[in-house]
Amino acid sequence: MDLPQFRAINAITLATHDMARAVRFYRALGLPLVSGGEAAAFTSFAVGDGRLNLIAAPRGIRWGWWGRVIVYVDDVDRLHDRACAAGLSPEAPPRDA
Repeated sequence: MDLPQFRAINAITLATHDMARAVRFYRALGLPLVSGGEAAAFTSFAVGDGRLNLIAAPRGIRWGWWGRVIVYVDDVDRLHDRACAAGLSPEAPPRDA
């Protein structure tokens, strides 16, 4: 059977208990806000041709899983410096995956 070739991810949606904090985090990294915002139930950021979406989840919901999003950037050191300058605390310095 000939399977289709996947070319890219169009969008990833992550849930958050704190939309305002999550929006500030991704804006601090420099992601352009497409729609929504700190008070919205759904927010979307541009990531190249794709989207990183956030959906507000009620605080009473416990997470039963975790996830990871890996994004390629032109200059990871510059992004790390930007994050630190914005007061964010990355777990580790940049390195090849």
